[in-house]
Amino acid sequence: MEKSHLEAIKNEFHQHVLGLQEKITKAILTADSRIDVISDPWERVDHLGVPGGGGLTRAFSGDIIENAGVNTSKVFGAIDPEFAKKLGGTDSTMWACGISLIIHPRNPRVPTVHANFRMIVAGDKFWFGGGADLTPFYPHKEDFDYFHDTWKKACGPYKCYEWMKKECDKYFVNTHRVSEKGAEMRGVSGLFFDHYNSGDLEADFEMVKDLSNHFIESYFPIVHKRKEEVFSADDEDFQLHRRGRYVEFNLLHDRGTMFGLQTNGRVDSILISLPARAKFSYKYRPKAGSPHEEMMNYYFSENNKKNI
Repeated sequence: MEKSHLEAIKNEFHQHVLGLQEKITKAILTADSRIDVISDPWERVDHLGVPGGGGLTRAFSGDIIENAGVNTSKVFGAIDPEFAKKLGGTDSTMWACGISLIIHPRNPRVPTVHANFRMIVAGDKFWFGGGADLTPFYPHKEDFDYFHDTWKKACGPYKCYEWMKKECDKYFVNTHRVSEKGAEMRGVSGLFFDHYNSGDLEADFEMVKDLSNHFIESYFPIVHKRKEEVFSADDEDFQLHRRGRYVEFNLLHDRGTMFGLQTNGRVDSILISLPARAKFSYKYRPKAGSPHEEMMNYYFSENNKKNI
């Protein structure tokens, strides 16, 4: 492939994620009119200490959205040779661009959501990655089905839903927490793909761009449907405990967290994925017969196979 052609795709991908950041920002402002936004551009240096790109972090806090982050970045340059071996590139250079977002609503009847879409070039190799997943705290099964159905429809032209959902089922799992039901998932799954390169750069780019454009449709109708629902102290207590599990995953298992830290990314921008509030109680269990006990059943992959 000609270097100029790859450069053109890289530039177009960067412009796409910047545009998507603007659209998602508007969707958040529409969902929560009393929200504060911090728009924070940042720069980094690479492994050799020379300028290596940066990004734009948007941090949100409001009445409906307790905290959220919508980040874009384009980073490049030298990386640690040991990390380069783990990354799978052909030398110790890297270019990476993407959008990453996390939304933690205040009302426990509204699910948390995460999504990211990225392009990475490591030496002479390049690939795409990303996905979206839902972490609800109340058993509104119709919301889970809506989220999955939206992504299934988006994946239709590319015939990628089945394998991307299976990858998500395997990835967003707290593998250190295992019971008789298996290992606990972070939420109720969605899509996940990494190191994706079909051999057709233009086709892969168009697929990832198209999929990313479905994020707003997949999530914000749920927010508008549930954001005014009355919730109880027990609902909030369950939400805070499950947010604790979210923190465990992001700090122990999340590849994006590790990638950002190992490439000298912006620490606050990386850890903006964490909820503003979370809770831990020793051997926590929801009340027997409660909706929260029912919700626990959905955090295991056997109960998330409807759309396969």
